[in-house]
Amino acid sequence: MSSTTYPRRRRHVFAATAVAAALALTVTACGGDDGDASAEGKPSASAEEAAKNDEGLADKLPEDLPSSLQDLDKWKNGGWKNWDKDEWLRKAEDFVNPYVPDHWKPERLKEAEGNDNTVTADVKTSAGSTDSEPSAVQAKPVKTPYTQNAAPAGKIFMETPEGPMVCSGTVVKDPRNPGKSNLVATAGHCIHGGQGKGWFRNVMFVPAYNNSGLPESQVNGAPQSDVHPYKDWWVEWIQTTAYWMEQGAASGGGGAQQDFAVMKVRSDQDTGKSLEETVGTAVKINFNAPSIERFTGMSSYGYPAEAPYKGARMFQCTDKPGRYTLDPSEEPMYRIGCTMTGGMSGGGIFASGSDGKAQLVSVNSLINRPDVSYAAGPRLGAAAKGVFDAISKKYAGKS
Repeated sequence: MSSTTYPRRRRHVFAATAVAAALALTVTACGGDDGDASAEGKPSASAEEAAKNDEGLADKLPEDLPSSLQDLDKWKNGGWKNWDKDEWLRKAEDFVNPYVPDHWKPERLKEAEGNDNTVTADVKTSAGSTDSEPSAVQAKPVKTPYTQNAAPAGKIFMETPEGPMVCSGTVVKDPRNPGKSNLVATAGHCIHGGQGKGWFRNVMFVPAYNNSGLPESQVNGAPQSDVHPYKDWWVEWIQTTAYWMEQGAASGGGGAQQDFAVMKVRSDQDTGKSLEETVGTAVKINFNAPSIERFTGMSSYGYPAEAPYKGARMFQCTDKPGRYTLDPSEEPMYRIGCTMTGGMSGGGIFASGSDGKAQLVSVNSLINRPDVSYAAGPRLGAAAKGVFDAISKKYAGKS
């Protein structure tokens, strides 16, 4: 598939130069290069599915939503471990993630492994829209404190049938709740198992996790304010693409070209403040980024958790992107050289817009095996915008 083209008057170059600085706390916006692309792809839950009655309540609640303190205790004491096939398979509107205080205790956080989506050298790609494999780019530690150098980036924890896992995510701006966003962008495979599977559970976001970059051996004994500088944010609702839900696979790249999701977290229960207000910044998503050749570079951020990394520190890679296509009916993915491993999935891929400010143009989706040397993320087009708009509209004007 050919890359999207744009009028000559918009032929500015998108750069990765100083993206790290652009993600700092002092920067609170991204360039306005978004288009108004219509949502051709279906989000995981449509506006109709999210409709409410005159009292503002959902007409139908998920059947397993804890309806009493006894039910919540049952969930807390092991109900979340029920991964019976009939119970796990859920329609888009049936996501449920009841708040379980103190579920993610330090010892369980330590058990979490990297959630990744992998391809091998023999995976079949579309030759006409796949560029040569990039050289490996060694991931570099993000400068600390993260609250000053990468405040919108964070770590996501989730329960899966294979046990606790981790991904990465980014606080993103919500135009329907300006300055008060509770939205986090990540990869679809970080919150949903893909084809024939269902939603993960007990999903939580921790912005600027391990703020001072302590080694993994010191994280458990560190003060809460160091490891969770902006507290923990329980996920209330999730959207991902129908393409990921129908074709997603843990290996081989199935569904990767629309491997995108948005999570809505609950506002701070103590202060009433939103995630964006608490963190102090959020990044704008560009759903109409230019064709790949107009990027001089992109920067990928995440918390790699597999060897040689430990999952405690944030890293980033910067490289000029190339095209990567598994399904020729979909837009090519962005691919850059990067050595980050599982756990970096869902982390933001950024480029500087025409105003020099960071924009989120993709999320980490794929890494290659056995030797990790590159990462790829989907182009965020109409389907991704449909997902974002659905969840943004669902919570418009609400905390």
